[in-house]
Parts: sequence; C-alpha cells; structure tokens
Amino acid sequence: MRIDRLLCYLRFVRTRSQAQKLIDEGHVRCNSQRVIRHSHAVACADVLTIPLGNSVKIVEILALPERRGPAADAQACYRCLDPGA
Repeated sequence: MRIDRLLCYLRFVRTRSQAQKLIDEGHVRCNSQRVIRHSHAVACADVLTIPLGNSVKIVEILALPERRGPAADAQACYRCLDPGA
C-alpha cells in the first residue's frame, strides 16, 4: 500500500495531500529510511516514524486497512512503539 494512503487511512492526517506534504518535507521514515516518494510501498511489520505537531510517533504496522474507517478500526492496525506511551 502507498504510504500517503496509509497515513490517511490510519488517521494520522486528514487528507492524502497532507500526507504528501509531510513526505515532501522529508519528515516521514519507514524502517529508519527517509521516505522520498509518495508511492513508497508499506507492508505489515514496517516501522514508521511520523512527526505529528510537536511530537513524533513511532508505530509498527500490524495490518493494512482497506479504507478510512472509524478511529477504533484504524488503531487496531498499528502498535505504538513510543517509549513514553
């Protein structure tokens, strides 16, 4: 699945264009590698580093959602790896 679509489906951003902006600014990482393309493929067990506001979220992808659904469904698709969370 494309990383811009995944960020939107998992409700880290509201729209794909906001996800693309994060990627263009070079802030998103997948498995410790900077993501430079909107079409970067993401699979289960990948670890994403995503800046959100004044914090950084580190998550492991457990499942790939089929659509942007309720927040509870989105949260079931990833596990937070943040030390403070």
